[in-house]
Amino acid sequence: MYRPRIIPTLLLNKDHLVKSVKFGNFEYIGDPINAVKIFNDLKADELVFLDISASKEKRLISLDFVREVGEGANMPFAVGGGIRTVEDIRSIIAAGAEKVIIGHAAANNEVFIREACKIFGSSTITVCIDVKKNFFGKEKVCSLNATKIVDRSVEAYAQHLMKLGVGEIIIQSVSKDGTMAGYDIELCKRVVDSVTIPVVCLGGAGKIADLKNLYQSCSPNGLAVGSMFVFHGTAKGVLINYLSSDEKISIYE
Repeated sequence: MYRPRIIPTLLLNKDHLVKSVKFGNFEYIGDPINAVKIFNDLKADELVFLDISASKEKRLISLDFVREVGEGANMPFAVGGGIRTVEDIRSIIAAGAEKVIIGHAAANNEVFIREACKIFGSSTITVCIDVKKNFFGKEKVCSLNATKIVDRSVEAYAQHLMKLGVGEIIIQSVSKDGTMAGYDIELCKRVVDSVTIPVVCLGGAGKIADLKNLYQSCSPNGLAVGSMFVFHGTAKGVLINYLSSDEKISIYE
């Protein structure tokens, strides 16, 4: 059976790492380049970096940072944050990233997304879909750190992005973000079943059993992990970590 990538997903606020809970309560974690070195030693499958303030501040994720990661990372990595133009993508790829992750611009400029996929190829373009639930439990697709609503169902939006040429989707549950209480399995399964392109699931991983449950429930192409790979113990002390080879194997059994 196919074995998905297990992907540390790290949030940047400009030049430092942070971690959120339900897209709020941001906690300082440390130096992102130090995290890259540790994930190198731990042989992570892939890395994702998302600059959470770039789009709101109308700037691009730091190209100097992307270059520094590119010079130090032994694994493929993708970055997102403020990407709005073809030139933004060209600069990021030239700096060393394998893929770009687009959020807000994908919801507002489908011409840009279609053009980007044609120029750089579908495998270079990933779109992150944020999904949150309102007070009454109604599901909403959103962008810009969950502050803007996308007027489509999550399945319809995922299918629309696939038709535009997007090569991969990250589905992120806002209500599960940073809780370490398990993925939104039902949401992930619906998205995986609705498209034929790779899907990466993000939000809620807290223990190995959560990853195994997700894998066995819907077999996504990637299991993205935030808090579980930066915190340790019930007190949530900051400790960059990753799965051992035996722990990985246990997920697939």
